[in-house]
Amino acid sequence: MADHTEPGRVESDVRPDPAHSVFDAFHPPSAERLDDCVHCGFCLPACPTYTLWGEEMDSPRGRISLMRLGVEGGLEALDEVVVGHFDACLGCMACVTACPSGVRYDELITATRSQIERNHRRARGDRLFRALIFALFPHPARLRAAAVLGWVYQRLGGARLLALTGVDAYLPPRLRALSTLLPDVRLRDVARRDPVLVPARGPARRRVGLLTGCVQRVFFGDVNAATARVLAAEGCEVVAPAGQACCGALELHAGREPAAADRARRTIAVFEAAGVDTVVVNAAGCGSSLKEYGHVLRDDPVWADRAAAFSAKVRDVTELLDELDPRAPRHHLPVRAAYHDACHLAHAQGVRAEPRRVLRAVPGLELAEIADPDQCCGSAGIYNLVQPEPAAELGRRKADAIRATGAQVVVTANPGCLLQLRRELDLPLYHPVQVVDAAIRGVPLSDGA
Repeated sequence: MADHTEPGRVESDVRPDPAHSVFDAFHPPSAERLDDCVHCGFCLPACPTYTLWGEEMDSPRGRISLMRLGVEGGLEALDEVVVGHFDACLGCMACVTACPSGVRYDELITATRSQIERNHRRARGDRLFRALIFALFPHPARLRAAAVLGWVYQRLGGARLLALTGVDAYLPPRLRALSTLLPDVRLRDVARRDPVLVPARGPARRRVGLLTGCVQRVFFGDVNAATARVLAAEGCEVVAPAGQACCGALELHAGREPAAADRARRTIAVFEAAGVDTVVVNAAGCGSSLKEYGHVLRDDPVWADRAAAFSAKVRDVTELLDELDPRAPRHHLPVRAAYHDACHLAHAQGVRAEPRRVLRAVPGLELAEIADPDQCCGSAGIYNLVQPEPAAELGRRKADAIRATGAQVVVTANPGCLLQLRRELDLPLYHPVQVVDAAIRGVPLSDGA
């Protein structure tokens, strides 16, 4: 009999059983992808939850075993115990980097989470809390209103009052996490609106579309402003289309696939209309999502090719700055900075060297490497809200590793990481583009907003 398997691949030992599978027929975890895992164990020390608990089912290898059982009919249901192991996964993709067999755990966990959202009924409190998150965070206008309430809460000393009265000890961990993760709200940031067009300084060499984000534009508008200034200084015409909305990253990584696909279509259409050469992102989680649009819309005959073409244009801002020959001179910036790899930049996008080269090009800046850099800080999209205890422990571990570097400031390329680390550290935190902006303008980092 002829051998029809691919070279180097053994015939699949995953035997899908549609009649007894706990997954429905719409994109269950791929048997071919499951077969790629040879259970070697290289993923174990890379996995944050395995390092926390040492439980096999809370490792990538263990979760893949659960997926395999689900496909083969070896699970009775997607019950609370099974779903709990998948919910505990941060989706940091450190295992993808560590795996010598090229297992696409990113595709497997995304497919599984989509199945869970369709086929598992969560407890009422969990449903309500997740509904609150997705009714708020992907909607910048609502997030601005919530930020104003947060400003009032902070100015009235709400957190201190809760602590003094002891009320905070009785709050559910998830509500405590909402309070502790709230950044220092500044009304000028909340009211800030990104300019639609920033002309290039000197001859324009590229027309760039800037994704302004949701959390980024409301709480970290200074990062967007710095991004536009730096790119303009480097000869880019920067367009921030007014019609853009949420890119769908939080929903995609949480398994809310239909909503994420709808947001992908809208984002593609808005940037197509803007006629840009490159789409620049300064939030690692969003960039990872935009680069996955081709996969998200692969079944859509109208959008599949458009999505693939769009994803091919997406660059993290540090990728683009590393790609361009520097035009704007950098001034001396004497500071020791620890660079924290955002998981969705380093692991999901494979962007590690670029931000380091961009930072090292700043005269006077000394870059300090953090021990065990591939370990997640615990932010991971909505993870630090829905799984606050393990997220907090991971945040403490990361903070200890950062302190050990003796750095004066911390630099990282994702708003979630900035929020998570600000809770644990008393050091100033910046996005890489803010460092470059300060160096180009010749101002201290504290003046880079």
